[in-house]
Amino acid sequence: MNKLPQITLAFWVMKICATTLGETAGDLLSMTLNVGYAISSMMLISVFLVTLVAQLRAKTYNPVLYWIVILSTSTAGTTMSDFMDRTLGLGYAEGSMILIVILMLVFALWHLSGDSLNVNKVQTFRGELFYWVAILFSNTLGTALGDFLADDSGLGFAGGALLIGSTIAVVVALKYFTRISSVLLFWVAFVLTRPFGATLGDFLTKPYEKGGLDFGTIGSSAVLAVVLLVMIVGASYVQRRYGRSEVAELS
Repeated sequence: MNKLPQITLAFWVMKICATTLGETAGDLLSMTLNVGYAISSMMLISVFLVTLVAQLRAKTYNPVLYWIVILSTSTAGTTMSDFMDRTLGLGYAEGSMILIVILMLVFALWHLSGDSLNVNKVQTFRGELFYWVAILFSNTLGTALGDFLADDSGLGFAGGALLIGSTIAVVVALKYFTRISSVLLFWVAFVLTRPFGATLGDFLTKPYEKGGLDFGTIGSSAVLAVVLLVMIVGASYVQRRYGRSEVAELS
């Protein structure tokens, strides 16, 4: 049984919200609370592994559990990227290139395993495991790309978010007006929503003099957590009332 959600507009809104929250919450732990990137990464990867085991052991799709794992990959990805780019001194560009190679290897191994990369057809333990590994590294890559656009490219936080948002809009257009593989476009969009969330998170939290709105990591994380919680409750209600097979039709 496929334990992943239907790909609807609500899914993408929740994905962007979760990845933005992952950016602000990751920064809250590593920077605001001064835990550090290395320790934060170990803590959040541990949380990710615990939630992942629960997800893999589940027998059916559970919206609450699914989005908790997504959030844990996002927060872990934020601190992992910062550890590579800042603590190890790789820089955003080199860190991004390394993560792109790793993600391509994950997709290649996934394809060679014989399981489908189509998320609507993930029905085996191995396929689901590849799915979550791909998500973890796509979120880590997204953080590095978002930081590169915001800091090194000269676009700033708002400019980086605008560029990524425009690119996502192009991907949506390609989905509806071309015959390009929907599976390919899904994963491109999935990767792009992470830097969009990263730059949006930085735009919300950074001070005015750095081009942000200065909401802070605590305030931004609290607001985003409430929004995501409301949407998860809504998704759970729809799941219980209508069942998985009718969700796509309702959207």
